[in-house]
Amino acid sequence: QVQLVESGGGLVQAGGSLRLSCAASGRTFSTYVMNWFRQAPGKEREFVARITWTGITRYADSVKGRFTISRDSAKNTVALQMNSLKPEDTAVYYCAAGLKLNEYDYWGQGTQVTVSS
Repeated sequence: QVQLVESGGGLVQAGGSLRLSCAASGRTFSTYVMNWFRQAPGKEREFVARITWTGITRYADSVKGRFTISRDSAKNTVALQMNSLKPEDTAVYYCAAGLKLNEYDYWGQGTQVTVSS
């Protein structure tokens, strides 16, 4: 079992930065692929970024060059550094863990990010 708890959301002006964190419980955290998703009001949940247990990353085109995902296996955390934020980045951001790519076995509760114009 893995439990995920996100933090770091908030209100920021366009062009600003936020750093989200996801704290994971469970001894096998280092073997999971860690992902960030987001869901804006009235829209479907969409993939944002992922990082494998070997540190390989992938990003959605909409955030490439602005967001950076990282993980600290010693602390069982994964972070999402978000720079140059835009109003269209406004959403609830979710952390998800899976044993394989494109599999999402565990989800956090989400953290709200609001970017004002």
